[in-house]
Amino acid sequence: MKTTTIHTKPEGLKSKMADYSQLIKFRLTFTVVFSSLLGFLLGVEGDINWFLLSALALGGFLVVASSNGINQIIEKDFDKLMTRTENRPIAQNRMSILEAGIFCAITGIIGVSILGLYLNTYSALLGFASLMSYAFIYTPLKKVSNLAVLVGAFPGAIPPLLGWVAATGEFTYAAVILFLLQFFWQFPHFWSIAWILNDDYKKAGYQLLPSSNGRSKESATQIILYSAVLIPLSLLPHIFGLSGQFSMIIVIAGSIFLTLLSFKLYRSLSIKDAKRLMIASILYNPLVLISLLIDKV
Repeated sequence: MKTTTIHTKPEGLKSKMADYSQLIKFRLTFTVVFSSLLGFLLGVEGDINWFLLSALALGGFLVVASSNGINQIIEKDFDKLMTRTENRPIAQNRMSILEAGIFCAITGIIGVSILGLYLNTYSALLGFASLMSYAFIYTPLKKVSNLAVLVGAFPGAIPPLLGWVAATGEFTYAAVILFLLQFFWQFPHFWSIAWILNDDYKKAGYQLLPSSNGRSKESATQIILYSAVLIPLSLLPHIFGLSGQFSMIIVIAGSIFLTLLSFKLYRSLSIKDAKRLMIASILYNPLVLISLLIDKV
C-alpha cells in the first residue's frame, strides 16, 4: 500500500535551519570566533568582562556568518560544479539570492554595530575590513589568480588581532605577533586543503595551489617555505613578554612539525600526506593560542 509523507512545519523549519547553517558555514564560523575569543582573553588584564566577551562572540559570529553567506551568493554558479559544494542551499535553489542577501546584510550590519557599540571603534573597523576583503576581494579573485590565497590570508588573520584589540583598545606589538602567526599558518593549512581538493576545484576553474602545475614540487616548496617562517615567529611571543618558555616550546615544536610534514609532502606529492598536513594545521592554531593563554605572563 502506498503511503504519503506529510511534511509538517517543524520539519520545514528544521530543513530551513540546516540551510542557514550551510550558508554561514557554522563550524568554520565557530572556529574563527573561537580564535577571536582567545585573542581577547590574551589581551585581558585582571578580571574578565563576560559581557564584553559575549558581545565579541555575537558580533564576530554575525560578521563571519555574513562573509560566508556573501561568498556563497557570489560563487553560486561555481558551487554547482564541485562535489564539495554542490548541495549548498543557493546552488540548489533551496534559498533565493534575495533571501540570502537580506540575511547577510542584516547579520553584517548588526555584527559590525555590536563590535563598535559595545567594544570599540577599532574592533568595528577590523570586523568591517574582514567582511569586505573576504567577501568582495578574496572571493572574486579566486577565479582570477592563485594570489587570492595571499589576499585571503589578511582577513583570515584578523580574528585573534580583533580579539586583542577588543580587550585592550590598542594595536600593540602583541597584536601584531598574533596576526603574523595566524597569517603565515594559513598557507600550509589552506594549501593542504587545496592539494586534497585540487581536482574538485578545477571543475569550477579554480587554481588555488601556489604553482600552475598543481600538485607539484613547486607547490610543495612554497608550502615548506611558509611553514618554516612559523619557526622564527614562534620565538616572538616569548621575546616580547607575551608568554613564557612553556608556550614557546609548544609553538616551536608545532611549527617544526608542520614544516616536517610539508617536507614529507614534497617528497611524496601524495594526497595522503596532504591530509596529514591539513589535520596537523587544524590542530596547530588552537594549540598555539591556548598554550599562549596558559603561559600568559
